[in-house]
Amino acid sequence: MNLRRHLPLFLVPLALLAGGSLVAQQAAPANLDLQPTVRIGSKAFTESHILAEMAAQLLESEGYRIERKLGLGGTLIAYQALQEGAIDLYPEYTGTISQVILQQDRLSSRDLVQALAQKQLQLLPAFGFNNSYAIAISQILAEANNISKISELANWPTLRPGFSLEFLNRADGWLALQKAYQLPQRASGLEHALAYAAVASGQLDITDAYTTDGELDAFSLTLLEDDRQFFPRYDAVLLARSDLAENARAILVRLAGKIDEQTMRRLNASISGEQLRPAQVANRYLQQQQLLPGTGVHSVSEPQFAPTLSQRIWRNTLVHLKLTGLALLFACLVAIPTALLLFQHQGIARGILYTTGLIQTIPALALLALLIPVFGLGELPAIIALFLYSLLPIVRNTLTGIFGVDPLLKQVAAGMGLTPGQQLRKIELPLAIPMILAGIKTAAIISIGTATLAAFVGAGGLGEPIISGLTLNDHALILEGAIPAAMLAIVAELIFEGIERLIVPRHLLN
Repeated sequence: MNLRRHLPLFLVPLALLAGGSLVAQQAAPANLDLQPTVRIGSKAFTESHILAEMAAQLLESEGYRIERKLGLGGTLIAYQALQEGAIDLYPEYTGTISQVILQQDRLSSRDLVQALAQKQLQLLPAFGFNNSYAIAISQILAEANNISKISELANWPTLRPGFSLEFLNRADGWLALQKAYQLPQRASGLEHALAYAAVASGQLDITDAYTTDGELDAFSLTLLEDDRQFFPRYDAVLLARSDLAENARAILVRLAGKIDEQTMRRLNASISGEQLRPAQVANRYLQQQQLLPGTGVHSVSEPQFAPTLSQRIWRNTLVHLKLTGLALLFACLVAIPTALLLFQHQGIARGILYTTGLIQTIPALALLALLIPVFGLGELPAIIALFLYSLLPIVRNTLTGIFGVDPLLKQVAAGMGLTPGQQLRKIELPLAIPMILAGIKTAAIISIGTATLAAFVGAGGLGEPIISGLTLNDHALILEGAIPAAMLAIVAELIFEGIERLIVPRHLLN
């Protein structure tokens, strides 16, 4: 095989994937900082989106430029982003701040403010409602078994609990609740947006809920009385950096005390019931409260010419290609030369394999969270995480391909007087090409799937509509991201198969 002649074909898939980077950058609008900029984040659930949109639209109405970093996953990612300056503020709850962030039980308001000040953070005045955690079961189950209190669950050990992953592991979550109430059940974890439907359909019996969730009525769920006062108050606030502009703080104070629990529950319900977006719900409520200038005018958060479905898919696909393409390109540039340089030192080669294998064992979302303190939010931590995940299949297949060359061929080459470098270039590397190409293909397909989680750190891509769809219980949005991601994986598979047929001799493929 003439390796030099086929090298351009070998690099075609990398060029196609990485090329999305340039197109995506050209498609993005110019970033003009003509006005003060405030970066606002939210967690990945409906209420957090709505509250973040209220803050964003209120500041926009006063001339601030807003960067939205919405749907940042759980508390860890959002708080890390705030601490590192990737965002300036996000909606949070006093109980979560006390028990999860500060890891102190039931701090007073004064102690809470002082503890946050030491971390260069501040609390803005509360919205006016307490959104406490609660335990929910189906109304039918509650009435049939006369269950109205959490303590009564101890009498029903066969009930099947399923909790959001955050509640399952947080300090004021399931383990502490189970200990406080002496509950015998064993719980499983799942995405919060899926839990209510699972309880309503009878697949689960118990789940965690927020007292202001709009889906409680839609799924006919009953909240059990916290008869031992386990859950603290979770007053909704804006948690901000201390360096937030004083004028921005004065504007956001207008939201203080404007929302009670019933109102928040109604706002949340309008997402699932009326199929509205958080931006629309926030805008409508702000205008009802006369907090925006020009009541009835066009929403400041919604562009006059909203992108069509095809435009959204195209934009998200380009970003997805950018993330996966750059990560795969860098992984090839690092993994293949490293494996070729060190394959003769089997001890070192095994160490590299073990190291890259260990990286694969780290859950993608955990790895993204660990990268935030160093690289912040956005595309960079996502590309680095995908790069790390791509190393193992490329390194492993490169080493396997080199080690798999028939020793007799190596002996013949040595007998012909070829140097080790010449053996590698003329015999070992050409014969290893099928395995190397298979490793790159595997890395590409893994990256395409894993990149959907990049939206949790504000990197965008096809994961953005998937996560938004889970948050809003919108199956059309989920498919908007899932189908193109699946198509990308299929296209990547076909491209690599075509390249294999072009550059690899048939007898090596059979």
